[in-house]
Amino acid sequence: MKALKFLMPLVLLAAGCTEKGAQTDLKYFDSQALYCKTVKKLNDVVLENNFPPMIATRNYVYASIAAFECIAAGDDNYISLAGQIKHMPQMPKPEKGTDIDYCLAALLAFTKVGNAVTFPEGSMMGYYNNLLKIADSIHMSDARLKSTTAFSDTIVTAILNWSKKDNYARLRTAERYTVRYDVAGRWIPTPPMYGPAVEPHWKEMRTMVMDSCSQFRPIPPPGFDPKNKNSNYYKAMMEVKTIGENLTEEQKHIADFWDDNPFKLNVVGHVNFVTKKFSPPGHWMNIVGIGAKAANADFKTTVAAYAETAIALYEAFISCWDEKFRSNYVRPETEINKIDDNWHPYIQTPPFPSYTSGHATNSAAAAEVMTHWFGDKLSFTDTSLLEFGIKNREIKSFRSAAEEAAMSRLYGGIHYRFDNDNGAAAGKKLGEFIVSRLKLKK
Repeated sequence: MKALKFLMPLVLLAAGCTEKGAQTDLKYFDSQALYCKTVKKLNDVVLENNFPPMIATRNYVYASIAAFECIAAGDDNYISLAGQIKHMPQMPKPEKGTDIDYCLAALLAFTKVGNAVTFPEGSMMGYYNNLLKIADSIHMSDARLKSTTAFSDTIVTAILNWSKKDNYARLRTAERYTVRYDVAGRWIPTPPMYGPAVEPHWKEMRTMVMDSCSQFRPIPPPGFDPKNKNSNYYKAMMEVKTIGENLTEEQKHIADFWDDNPFKLNVVGHVNFVTKKFSPPGHWMNIVGIGAKAANADFKTTVAAYAETAIALYEAFISCWDEKFRSNYVRPETEINKIDDNWHPYIQTPPFPSYTSGHATNSAAAAEVMTHWFGDKLSFTDTSLLEFGIKNREIKSFRSAAEEAAMSRLYGGIHYRFDNDNGAAAGKKLGEFIVSRLKLKK
């Protein structure tokens, strides 16, 4: 229904132009705004169906790479990722002289791959069909539309075949995490959900650019020593407690804005209900679109920026989850409640170990990639959370956004400062590595 609400006015507008005798608009799909709205459609599907953040990165990365490979096939200024991602196979090439709308092919490929890697079945196909209706409404020739969809489908098939070897299917039946209550300083489930550890084997996913999941392993966390008031751990724990008890309105807004909890359980008396927002990678995928618009980027640059950012987000979660389930570090809430059982974090603690912060890691990695594409002085208004009733934030740069996202976890009471600082440092190195290793444009 959402796809129809968005696309039908465009269909009518395009049809109106042709009814007045205008020429077929061969550049209609060459629209940065249309591509951003297409990514947002997948983002909405991910949100609505409660994909946890690390799985969301898998959804985004394959769809984004499929779109990019369509662009690379039609423009020699762009370079296929095949070969740059060492296990990625060569992508199909169209026959010379074939009449293809490569922008439409990219939109179709993104949508069809996005449909295949999410659920429920067919969640993106209504949108896909409406893209075809738009092509018909602007009087695209049958031959051009047929060759465009045929080429797009070859890319879709190649990407989906490649995706099946990334270990995701095997991890669906992997051994569950064993909660240990007898080991001091080890993570245990937290209230109010007391949920099991999410994706404890995610480090086993096939990497795309990193040589291994531990390539950007952060320094070890401080030794767990909560009874020694002079220890680094005790000081960090008390910082979380003290800040949480004295939050300013600005700090609360930062915590709320970057909360990005895709599945929050609300407990009000005897009533429980769930609220949903974008996960951290979903938030950053939104920011790519906002940045592209602020930079007045063209369609191809926008597609490339989304693809490389999606790769950074995907790699960041593999890297971070490698450390999370190595150190298995306890959350602040667990230890603070031993000295003050009335203390609660401002935002809800997610169900996985504390060290390092996933949001700090993926934000820093994404910020490096986006700075590469759009520059380090691009300021913008982040409107991502307005649809959830959270007011906008003015952002000075992508890197400053990443820094704010990391600090939000301390304000929210769900991470120690060292979780954020060391996660951000590892994420920044990862982002720099991706920018240096991949070359998407000549």
